Amino acid sequence: MILNHLLGIYTRPQEEWQDIDEKRESYIYPLSHIAVIALIPALITYYSGAHIGWSIGAGDLIKLTEQSAAMLATGMYFGLIIGVLLLTYMIHELANAFDAHPNFTQSLDLAAYTATPLFMTGFAGLYPELWFVMSIGLVGLSYSVYLLYSGTPIMMHIPDGKGFIYASSVVTCGLVLLAILMASTVIVWSMGFGPIYVH
Repeated sequence: MILNHLLGIYTRPQEEWQDIDEKRESYIYPLSHIAVIALIPALITYYSGAHIGWSIGAGDLIKLTEQSAAMLATGMYFGLIIGVLLLTYMIHELANAFDAHPNFTQSLDLAAYTATPLFMTGFAGLYPELWFVMSIGLVGLSYSVYLLYSGTPIMMHIPDGKGFIYASSVVTCGLVLLAILMASTVIVWSMGFGPIYVH
């Protein structure tokens, strides 16, 4: 089942990481999971951008044309998936420095299920007030970081002490990756592919 670990990572994260590690499922499962979960922020970005409108402070609602919102949502969807795959690669490569030797599927499991709470915060876009979305996003990011720290020793098969340092290295790499993706977005928008607003 594609989303068979979704409830467990919220209700019993330690046991769920053990379950994921013991089952040794095919890489198709975490890939399918992330492909489905990434639809949430993408589709809600389209809907809220084109049909609800965003409120930033006391100004008027900001709406996008449907075509522009669709392009933004599509770019977001593929950007999120590429981001998870790049994070997987970083997790896999960093493992060597900590005497861990995970296979690619273990690294993908850690990246995919760690990113899940952050992607689930996309539901906040149904109430597109900037302060609300940012607050929920911060909660999702915090839980994603918690999942990373709790899942690293289990999935990478390293002691807790090394796992903490390893997870901290992954968080640092993830922040650098996020900065690169944001800079790439600015560059793409400056080339004429930015959002088109409804006047």
